[in-house]
Amino acid sequence: MKFLSAACIVALLSLTACSTGTDSDSPSGEKTALTVFAAASLTEVLGEVAEEFSKSEPDVDVKFSFAGSSDLVAQISEGAPADVIATADEKTMDTLAGEDLLAGQPSIFASNTLTLAVPEGNPGKIKTSKDFAGKDLVVCAPQVPCGAATQTWAKKNSVTLDPVSEENSVTDVLGKISAGQADAGIVYVTDVARAGGDVEEVELDGADKVINKYPAATVDASDNKDAADAFVKFLASKEASRSLTDAGFSSP
Repeated sequence: MKFLSAACIVALLSLTACSTGTDSDSPSGEKTALTVFAAASLTEVLGEVAEEFSKSEPDVDVKFSFAGSSDLVAQISEGAPADVIATADEKTMDTLAGEDLLAGQPSIFASNTLTLAVPEGNPGKIKTSKDFAGKDLVVCAPQVPCGAATQTWAKKNSVTLDPVSEENSVTDVLGKISAGQADAGIVYVTDVARAGGDVEEVELDGADKVINKYPAATVDASDNKDAADAFVKFLASKEASRSLTDAGFSSP
């Protein structure tokens, strides 16, 4: 049997000690995974914002889950894992605040207004809200921020709505217009901007009477509160505001 020299034994012990220290820490280079639940109307622009955020926080990997704000709030209320929530109105966010599911106060980072989207070429010949009669109009469901805003707009402007469909997200409304399945749909100005040439915009009379403000907040159950707080704060930065403005959003 061969015996190790004292020098070898010391070397082996040193290697073992180093290896043990590495195992107990986070693996070198591993990023913090940050899950952001965000309103459907933010789908494209938040990808750009995340790229800018990564320049200042390279160790954070941002992942998004986009859907109607009310659906996202319901998921968080039921325990879905999320670090940040960004909704398309304050009322929906207030639901989480009322359930003590937020860490701190939400902060407003953008605003949006309604407009009318029509298929390319405007086959329904819709020029104002007075042309809705007899046309296939698609709107968001009342429980969704864009739907609540639509109801408020209709009331303020004495417009009677008779939609053929009420969708659970503004993205679904836009999808039906893009596919030519309806004559018109009430969406946000930012949705028309991101739709490209598939839809056209018709100004919605009195839309300036209803403005949706977008709040963001850290979810109280988050395991990554520092990173979540950093992302929420970044949404109000000059870099993020530039991307949001380019996408058609307005300042808070």
